[in-house]
Amino acid sequence: MTFASLGLAAPLLQALEALGYQTPTPIQTQAIPAVLAGRDLMAAAQTGTGKTAGFALPVLQRLSEGEKAGSNSIRALVLVPTRELAEQVHASCRQYGEHLSVSTYAAYGGVSINPQMMRLRRGVDLLVATPGRLLDLFRQNALKLKHVEVLVLDEADRMLDLGFAQELSTVFAALPKLRQTLLFSATFSEEIRSLAKGRLRDPLSIEVAPRNSTVKAIKQWAVPVDKKRKSELFLFMLKDRKWGQVLVFVKTKKGADELVARLQAKKIAADTIHGDRPQAARQRALDSFKAGEVQILVATDVAARGIDIDDLPQVVNFDLPIVAEDYIHRIGRTGRAGASGEAISLVCADEAPLLTAIETLLKQPLEREEEPGFEPEHRVPATAPGAKAKPKKPKAVGGRSGKSVPDNWVGFDAPAASKGRRSSGKPRGR
Repeated sequence: MTFASLGLAAPLLQALEALGYQTPTPIQTQAIPAVLAGRDLMAAAQTGTGKTAGFALPVLQRLSEGEKAGSNSIRALVLVPTRELAEQVHASCRQYGEHLSVSTYAAYGGVSINPQMMRLRRGVDLLVATPGRLLDLFRQNALKLKHVEVLVLDEADRMLDLGFAQELSTVFAALPKLRQTLLFSATFSEEIRSLAKGRLRDPLSIEVAPRNSTVKAIKQWAVPVDKKRKSELFLFMLKDRKWGQVLVFVKTKKGADELVARLQAKKIAADTIHGDRPQAARQRALDSFKAGEVQILVATDVAARGIDIDDLPQVVNFDLPIVAEDYIHRIGRTGRAGASGEAISLVCADEAPLLTAIETLLKQPLEREEEPGFEPEHRVPATAPGAKAKPKKPKAVGGRSGKSVPDNWVGFDAPAASKGRRSSGKPRGR
């Protein structure tokens, strides 16, 4: 199977050849012909399966065959959950469409809206946007949605997780009834099926991996350790294993900053990505990590699905995620495109229920490997066979404890200074 056999035009094939793409992935093989044929699509695909090219290539080709977008109008809309993912998807679209006369742009919060309004005056063929900023632009009459021909929901499950259900409903109401809709999600949950019902026309269903499966090339294991010794253990493993670049996930923004401060005190090049950092600072940190200038990138779950890095050998869960499904997306940063990878979780006793929830989701236990000299005083119990533990949900924001809250409560593409919450406890979307 070749990309040419899927019906892609010569300019796209030229771009793919320059990028070194040779053989379509399963999601691309199934999605590209369907999208070119105008079919609606529901696709379940994990991160790293090539799904961006699966929708971007055929959408760009269809756009290239029509008239250009008019003033303040767009012809194709790609909605994504986070700023990082918006940048990533837009960068891919620009690469794929290098030899096409198709204009692309990305709009998200955390940066000034004025340049985005100015750019949209000329019209954009393909816009990648986060839901909150898209609606800001729409409500200020900087953007018309009545000419949208194609809607793509990328990582739709994550958008629902982040509380964007109302925003998505508002967007659907503003779009033309006659359009092509492509929905991509890691899983076909009941919430996703409910979102799709009545909004997609006879969609083709594609599922390229078992539900909630992880990349087989990733070796996964847990290292039991007392909470107070996690930083010490991580520093030991970093040196002892001679790790190169490592992506580290933590639960809170405060925890991310504290770990980076400790690493920098040891003269280790480290930086953070979390919701309190301005978008420009987050992008600089990511760019520096990709360029090899930063060895350790410490991130909260704001970055779990927004980082696209080639040849990343290790992902470390310094803290386990509160929502078990986020474990899948965290470790999906390694073991990509057939490469091997390692996912190491540092687990303390009070995280045992979270570990049980992850193992229940995976339908298999994670191997425990104690590090000599770091054996915990408080043991991490083994998961009982057939355990049905449920993932914990984040606690309500506020209260008297004064503890740092998980970063998935930040308005992901809202300006960093804004911390408003809805009474429902859902994150405010921008």
